[in-house]
Amino acid sequence: MAYLEKIDSPNDLKNLSISDTAVLAEEIRENIIETLSVNGGHVASNLGVVELTLALHRIFDLPKDSIIFDVGHQCYVHKLLTGRKDRFSTIRKHEGLSGFTNRFESEYDAFGAGHSGTSVSAALGIAIGNKLAGNNAYSIAVVGDGSFTNGMIYEALNNCSGDMSNVIIVLNDNEMSISKNVGAMSSYLSEFSNSRSYIKFKNKVYAFCLKTNGFGTLLLTIGRGLKNIVKKVFMTKNYFECLGLKYFGPIDGHDQELMELVFEQAKRKKRPCIVHVVTKKGKGYKFAEERADVFHSVGSFDKESGKTADAKYDFSAAFGDVLTELADKNEDIVAITAAMTQGTGLTRFATKYKNRFFDVGIAEEHALTFSAGLSVTGKVPVFAVYSSFLQRCYDQLIHDVAIQKLPVVVGIDRAGLVAGDGMTHQGIYDSAFLLGIPNFEVYTPENYADLRESVTAAVSSNTPSAVRYPKGTEILYNNTFERRYKWISVAEVGSGPKCVAVITYGRITANVYLAAEILKEDYCIKIIKLHRIMPQPTDEIFAECADIERILVVEEGIEKGGVGEKIAAYFGQKGKNVNLHAINPEKSFSGDLKNLFEDFGFTPSKIKDKIISIQ
Repeated sequence: MAYLEKIDSPNDLKNLSISDTAVLAEEIRENIIETLSVNGGHVASNLGVVELTLALHRIFDLPKDSIIFDVGHQCYVHKLLTGRKDRFSTIRKHEGLSGFTNRFESEYDAFGAGHSGTSVSAALGIAIGNKLAGNNAYSIAVVGDGSFTNGMIYEALNNCSGDMSNVIIVLNDNEMSISKNVGAMSSYLSEFSNSRSYIKFKNKVYAFCLKTNGFGTLLLTIGRGLKNIVKKVFMTKNYFECLGLKYFGPIDGHDQELMELVFEQAKRKKRPCIVHVVTKKGKGYKFAEERADVFHSVGSFDKESGKTADAKYDFSAAFGDVLTELADKNEDIVAITAAMTQGTGLTRFATKYKNRFFDVGIAEEHALTFSAGLSVTGKVPVFAVYSSFLQRCYDQLIHDVAIQKLPVVVGIDRAGLVAGDGMTHQGIYDSAFLLGIPNFEVYTPENYADLRESVTAAVSSNTPSAVRYPKGTEILYNNTFERRYKWISVAEVGSGPKCVAVITYGRITANVYLAAEILKEDYCIKIIKLHRIMPQPTDEIFAECADIERILVVEEGIEKGGVGEKIAAYFGQKGKNVNLHAINPEKSFSGDLKNLFEDFGFTPSKIKDKIISIQ
């Protein structure tokens, strides 16, 4: 690593020649592949933006200027160039670097991100804030073409004006988001990027003119004038020009020298600009180039062969299987995803029922209201979405589904703690915010059998429903649960003199049971497992706890507004005190699931300690 080891800040890049940075680009790719083959992470997207990131860091003045990465998952190169190369081996690991931009990690991370569509709005806000402070810094948003299916991008573009003169939007066009891009904007952008021969010819002419003083500059000016005359006579403006942005491109996103020249041009325009670059996802690593969807986000892999670990059967796959089997019997069932077909386990459904499957792109809000519209016609829409992405749909949950009592089913994937991706991807809020929405039924399966029962009940219900389930596989263990009520199971563990009731739900039930097993010599522990948390069966829960004074609620969600607080309020009215053991969102969310359970007190040992502490 002859060059990378000498880079401690973006300023160290500015004295390198273009040929030096070409060597540096290869060193960066090698470092990323080596590290992620062990740690896992977003491989393809980061390999695709190496030259782009180098160009931005050489032309702009960080941290005075701000680079805002949309989603933030393509920031690994940025981290290597901004003083974090010595810690890069810790990325996505326990107490290591975040896999996304994180303002608490570095002054060079101007804006934290984990979800799509936020960058342009943030860049505009930063630009106006700079202007009000008398600061002429530039604000650069780096946006993948997949994010252009997100409505917030268009709200921000519509807000662009001369006041945001120091805003530059870099459209990174690699024709991929997570699943293959869909929709009209994807087709529109492809019209640009598919003309590869034109791009190459234009880039060569453009680069030659910009590199040549005097005559070349004059030739470029004359050429632009002629082109603009032709366009006015024979062509309409492109979409971005109609919004008032100065458009550059499309240009080769792996020609660093050309990008630097264009960024310099954009800086001089003193108006909002969009620079359209065409990149290849997975660039430089053939396995990621060939399977960009697999290497979008991947676990550890063999870097020599590109072989990834065999996928384990998990809750997402189980959800997709149940839904497909139900669709075999009910032709009104339709499935909806927001660019996460594989991630939410819907590949089998999408293959078998192409006409009943809808991928709307990265547009969660639209997906939910679209589902509501489908339900009006008598269809049974099932929208599968990650818990952290469902947060974007809070208004739609209330306004478009709940208060109209439309029987939409939401499959909430990645509910609870989520390993690897850090604070932005935790599914710890949905229980709390769903409890405050009227007319919803919320199911909380612990295992695949529970999941089958929950999904079957949800699609058969005539009311808005949600089924929340975690990332990963079910936990298998011996237990003595018996179904005492429709949506409550109870197990009694131990015969000791100390009696405790523990109320819980979902995946964490297994660790509660294992904790009780540790204490069974000294305690009699009644475990109350909730298969459904809304409507909350408080009368039945209270009946099970009527003769027990020490009561604990353990939930893999936030405490404020969560299931435990609701139960505690009800029990308090009846003169009983309830102890809560939930998640404090102020803590760090780093590492694998074992690390997270340890940090948040959800291992059997930590739950055991909590039970013992109850007086």
